Amino acid sequence: MERYDIAIIGTGPAGLEAAITAKVRNKSVLLLGSLGTSDKVAKAHTIENYLGLPKISGADMSKAFLDHAKDMGVEITPDKVNAVYALGDFFSIQGHTGNYEASSVILAAGMSAMKPLIGEMEHLGRGVSYCATCDAALYKGKSAIILAYSDEDEAEAQFLAERADQVYYLPQYDFSGNLGEKIEVITGVKPLSIEVSDGWATLVTDGKALEADGIFILRQQIAPSQLVPGLELDGNHVAVDRSMKTNIDGLFACGDITGTPYQYIKAAGEGNVAALSAVAYLAEKKKAK
Repeated sequence: MERYDIAIIGTGPAGLEAAITAKVRNKSVLLLGSLGTSDKVAKAHTIENYLGLPKISGADMSKAFLDHAKDMGVEITPDKVNAVYALGDFFSIQGHTGNYEASSVILAAGMSAMKPLIGEMEHLGRGVSYCATCDAALYKGKSAIILAYSDEDEAEAQFLAERADQVYYLPQYDFSGNLGEKIEVITGVKPLSIEVSDGWATLVTDGKALEADGIFILRQQIAPSQLVPGLELDGNHVAVDRSMKTNIDGLFACGDITGTPYQYIKAAGEGNVAALSAVAYLAEKKKAK
């Protein structure tokens, strides 16, 4: 397996700037995230405080960011990251569609406004998971509930249904389509809590309770505390110093995930700092050897 110098999680302003800076410093870069960069940027009406780009629309800014990255040879690997593990000399990164290795990691995944469901954190790994494709092999002959927040999750549900006997699909977005006879689509319900008992997982909604062997929550973003075991937080944000270092050696964070202000120019600046700090970290590691 190829081991990259720097893995960057997130393709918003912070992640793209970190990738560009790392490329300029001649490092091998793995950039994981959405091909279309951040929805927060793309859907913005007008941005007036980004230096050099006055009164630019979000769509135009998004295109400018992606074009710049492409011109610098930055490639995006479209994958959602489930977990990052610090393994001493390197990091192991678990994605929905693959596993990766890197000598350093930069978290630039933004902040999710979604709060965990009641019981979600308590039962994570014991009936609750964030990746249906990762655990699909364990569901042969079983049943599963999928909480989906994007139409991108439909493919994940179909993959799981090839192995499971029954899949309940609860889209939390405007759904239209047909996912196949083994997938029961339940629309118009709001999830409230999760209970796990005697090997069964129960999702309680404002309509009815559903029971299955397991529950998959396919949010676009995972809470930082669940993404990286042992990561120190400052409230709901990742705790960093001025060089964007976290409490884990070789792990850096930048952008909205580190706290306010939630501004594009602040995120890009932190991405630049995080990449330079990762480069310095790699240099120190090389010198130590």
